[in-house]
Amino acid sequence: QAQFMESGGGLVQPGGSLRLSCAASGFIFRFNTMGWYRQAPGKQRELVARITPGGSTNYPDSVKGRFTISRDNAKNTLYLQMNSLKPEDAADYYCNADPSYSTWGQGTQVTVSS
Repeated sequence: QAQFMESGGGLVQPGGSLRLSCAASGFIFRFNTMGWYRQAPGKQRELVARITPGGSTNYPDSVKGRFTISRDNAKNTLYLQMNSLKPEDAADYYCNADPSYSTWGQGTQVTVSS
């Protein structure tokens, strides 16, 4: 069963940076396209970054140029570097494959506020 453990969230001022990490297990990590998702209160979960097994990345316009996804296949770990954070980036962040497995981790909360 796929399992995910996200960490690295917290409170940051607008313009600040955070680096999220996700330890994945229960599936062959290196063969999967992986993604970072976020869900703000009252909104649907959205994919904000994805990375293929070969390292190609995709981002929606809302985070392009500010977020960078990376992976360490030897450690089964996914990362998300978030720079120039905006209040609208505040959400619970989750990692999963793309398309996602049915199980989700607890997520890590990102709060952007002065």
